[in-house]
Amino acid sequence: MGSRRDFVRAGVLTAGAVAVGGLGLRGAEASGLRVTQHKWLSHRLLDLTVYSPAMGRTVHNRLLVPPGWSATAKRTWPVLYLFHGGNDTYVSWTRSTDIEKFTANKDVLVVMPEGGMGGGYTDWWFGGKGGSPRWETYHLTELSGFLEQHYRASRTRAVVGLSAGGYGSLIYTARHPGFFKFAAAFSPFASTLMPGVPESMITELAYKGFNAFDMWGNPWSGQGVWKDHDPITQAPALRGTPLYVSCGITGLGGPFDPKGTGYGVGTTLEELAFYTVGGFLKRLDDLKIPVTRHLYPLGTHSWPYWQREFHTSWPLLAKALGV
Repeated sequence: MGSRRDFVRAGVLTAGAVAVGGLGLRGAEASGLRVTQHKWLSHRLLDLTVYSPAMGRTVHNRLLVPPGWSATAKRTWPVLYLFHGGNDTYVSWTRSTDIEKFTANKDVLVVMPEGGMGGGYTDWWFGGKGGSPRWETYHLTELSGFLEQHYRASRTRAVVGLSAGGYGSLIYTARHPGFFKFAAAFSPFASTLMPGVPESMITELAYKGFNAFDMWGNPWSGQGVWKDHDPITQAPALRGTPLYVSCGITGLGGPFDPKGTGYGVGTTLEELAFYTVGGFLKRLDDLKIPVTRHLYPLGTHSWPYWQREFHTSWPLLAKALGV
């Protein structure tokens, strides 16, 4: 495509200073983001690596452009963000689902950003000093502004995430009301403060080599930052945003699992997810906040179920984006 060749200015393309005031990130700017690698994998699929000041390093992203897309088009396209889980990468949605085929005739720009292998979907606190990683700033300020300026992205956005990415979907939507027109979370970790959850999170972060208290501090002696990042605490801010939440109830093998699937990691992770989802949905019900829910008795913490949930949630998502 000629427009794509014209668009590639590898290593020098920058976001400038893209104002995003009024989007829930008042006063922020997407400044300094620059392309370090720009590679088309097919006529629609693009791997985009950028240097992020918020992250202090290069960050990988994968994009699926809609039919008829051009970097120089006069129109813009609604944006769908797809967030991966905590033990995966930005390639996972195209690797493990039919998203490329499914969106072949959909009028939406699909963005699959890197979200980190642990402690993603948040700006780390570091005792109040801040510092890298700053995933929230990267995703919602730098990347979104960059896509608006250079990839014809509109400000009509939806977000879908699974597992840890489902947490990202919920907490970003709650912390920045109006930024997304729709949010879906599949098998999410929908609480950071329910009994046992902080211990689980801290153990996982330590296992991955992090100082767990660097993220939000101590959850027992200083819950303020943890509450700021807890979907249950922040649930009132979700009012007015169409929501879709799904999860397996038991985590036991279901229709997409190999016959004879027994108790394992996919089971325990789904059990933990459902534990938090139950508390989160109760909170929404208490607040009388509508949510479309799909709680299924059998099914592990795995991609076949998340692909099904994406297909199931699509009509609601499409309506919210107007596509």
